[in-house]
Amino acid sequence: MTHDEILSWLRQTDPARLARLWREADAVRQEHVGGDVHLRGLIEFSNRCVRLCGYCGLRAANTKVERYRMSADEIMQCARLAVRLGYGTVVLQSGEDPGVTRDWMAELVRRIKGETPLAVTLSLGERDEADLAAWRAAGADRYLLRFETSNRALYDRIHPPRDGQTSDRLTLLGVLRRLGYEVGSGVMIGIPGQSYDDLARDIELFAALDLDMIGVGPYLAHPDTPLADPRDMPLLLPDDEQVPASEEMTYKVIALARLACPRANIPATTALATLNGTDGRELGLERGANVIMPNVTPPQYRVHYEIYPNKACLAETAETCGRCVAARIEAIGRAVGVGPGPSPNYLKDSR
Repeated sequence: MTHDEILSWLRQTDPARLARLWREADAVRQEHVGGDVHLRGLIEFSNRCVRLCGYCGLRAANTKVERYRMSADEIMQCARLAVRLGYGTVVLQSGEDPGVTRDWMAELVRRIKGETPLAVTLSLGERDEADLAAWRAAGADRYLLRFETSNRALYDRIHPPRDGQTSDRLTLLGVLRRLGYEVGSGVMIGIPGQSYDDLARDIELFAALDLDMIGVGPYLAHPDTPLADPRDMPLLLPDDEQVPASEEMTYKVIALARLACPRANIPATTALATLNGTDGRELGLERGANVIMPNVTPPQYRVHYEIYPNKACLAETAETCGRCVAARIEAIGRAVGVGPGPSPNYLKDSR
């Protein structure tokens, strides 16, 4: 797709034309990654964070959030639960928590890999190369680090640097590739100040980075953050240039990401279920996605991992969530995938 073609689809409002986009993305998904929906057990093991991102409820300055960091044994209990529920991967996710040390995480990864058949995805924010190398050597399979927006000025306005350091996520994605990880990234949709042109460039960057995993979701600011009110964002755009943080726009980006990166693993995220609890994830699966990440975090911790408010499925147990997700997948004529489900794109590059 050319830049103008992507831009045209992002601006498209005609239901019949959009139905064509959904069909094309679904056909490409079937051809390149098949019909199985792979389940990744999400463990939100620490909500401690040193960053000051302007929209995120975990930001260091938010004193209203109750902080926690799970023990290694608690995380292992969640990993074993993921195995019992038939998941092929666990996703270890946290804020940027300096208490998660290189050696502690390496030992945890070794335990998961030694005691379970699970693949391990890490989503721990910006870490130095030595940390990333140690975790890869310990057996970590994948790393997810969203670049959030390709518009550097917009990125800097909502992500203040840490301790005067420069944030360079694109360089880190290259480091992850060199270390042999399956590499995942993605963006937020509808950041105040994000233009359609910006978002089209984001999708082009997915292809340029040759991503193995792509995670996208709507911009949802937490009420206890400086950017809770979009009017607090400087340099707002005219309405006809501002990308909406909408359910439909999220589907458009999922579909276009599938066309740009046919072999990538693309989740239908919890944020979609938050916007549309009835069939948001199902529609994502029918428009290019092939992964769902059911939450296996213990409920007493999950309620405090509040990146944005009113997350879907907060009160459900992991077992209830697993049964629900499997039933929803089967209801749309798809099957639950077996095994770790690596990206065909990664397997191609690894041969």
